[in-house]
Amino acid sequence: MPLWQRLRLWARLVLRDGLALYVAARDPRTPWLAKLLALVVAAYALSPIDLIPDVIPVLGFLDELILLPIAIALIARLIPANIMAESRAAAERMVQRPRSKAGAAIIIGIWALALGALAWWALR
Repeated sequence: MPLWQRLRLWARLVLRDGLALYVAARDPRTPWLAKLLALVVAAYALSPIDLIPDVIPVLGFLDELILLPIAIALIARLIPANIMAESRAAAERMVQRPRSKAGAAIIIGIWALALGALAWWALR
């Protein structure tokens, strides 16, 4: 298997496990420590403040490419195997869910209206 296909598969598994952590964190059977750590990792992933700033070429994204998958794997080990398996199955369904073209058109329309209103207000 070529390297780019292996990387693509790895990225898909990281995405699935990240979504699985989200699902597991909402499960009442999940230990509180795993929930807390999942929240911390999610906050770090969404935070504009990184250990290595993203403006540094190549190195800026290394923390996301290395630290986040490691953190996701470690937190997944804190969650009971049956809950993690259920969560991974739910995450897989979320990833494979068909995307709605009508929904995308509505979102694009809302953004276009918002930008149009902003332009109208700015030019007035």
